[in-house]
Amino acid sequence: MDKFRTVLDFANKQTNLGFGLVALLTAGGEQVFSSAVFNCPCSDLNFLYGMVFLLVPALALLLLGYILSKKTWKLLTGVCSRRRSARSRWKSLTGTAAALFQISSVALVAPSSWIAVALLNGNYYECAMTGTNVSAFEGLLCGAESSRVSCRQQLHRFPCGTGSDVPKVVRDDVLLALRAQSQILGWLLIASVMLSNLLLNCLARCTSPISYQQLKFWGAYIQEESSLIDLYSAEHAKELAERNLKSFFGRTPPKDIVTPSSKDWEKISSLYKFRTKDQFYSTLHRYVESGQGNDSAMMRMASILSNEPADNPPAVLGFVDEGRMAL
Repeated sequence: MDKFRTVLDFANKQTNLGFGLVALLTAGGEQVFSSAVFNCPCSDLNFLYGMVFLLVPALALLLLGYILSKKTWKLLTGVCSRRRSARSRWKSLTGTAAALFQISSVALVAPSSWIAVALLNGNYYECAMTGTNVSAFEGLLCGAESSRVSCRQQLHRFPCGTGSDVPKVVRDDVLLALRAQSQILGWLLIASVMLSNLLLNCLARCTSPISYQQLKFWGAYIQEESSLIDLYSAEHAKELAERNLKSFFGRTPPKDIVTPSSKDWEKISSLYKFRTKDQFYSTLHRYVESGQGNDSAMMRMASILSNEPADNPPAVLGFVDEGRMAL
């Protein structure tokens, strides 16, 4: 799990590279399963067996994508314990739905790659479709002639190539037709995923309130902030743990260490919406520049303010929250 997380963290640094790497790893995994694990039973279990290998690993990869996404847990933490007004709950619900859509768009890369590669390979589809027990489909594969009744009755034996008295030419024709159907579905899936991704990105870019270069800068900033906050958190936690242990074992008064309060942590962990009026690039950026970290109002860094009206971010801006950017 740790090794897989390391691969995903590396992949997330660049969207195009990351998506390509995840798809490549998924395709490699499918090839291993298809050649070393999958073995069609050639019985009444064909349909169930084939569909399990086609869909269940995809479901597992989807759930793994949600589990390994930091944004999933950032979104869900404390949701059930918060009390909000009806208006606030509605705003929170819409924001949650938008964030969930962004998370899903990343999590779907691996499962869609698995299904596409599995369909192009054709083994799972062949096994599943020879066990459908649907007369119309069997008739379509074997033909309606009475001489091919045995073909429909023994269709589930075709993937194994043994245990059937149907001529080899007929078996080969049926399997060839199934493999062609599988590959057509695979290419259609690939084309539909790429087309939908292109359309969504075009729509988001067209409605973006900020320029291409600023969006690029924002992605670089979020990537650096995400890396540094993990580093700083680990260092601060280590310093606090060392102080407490030294105080405990040495029986000495603990030295003063300033640690953010729960309210401070909540303010930098909430969902962030970019506004051109303020032009902060994260909740941490907004927290620091608003002087909320010190009762005497900490010195603010120079902010770039704009006379433009405040806008909610289009979909393209949402994935910047995790440093993912299509450049």
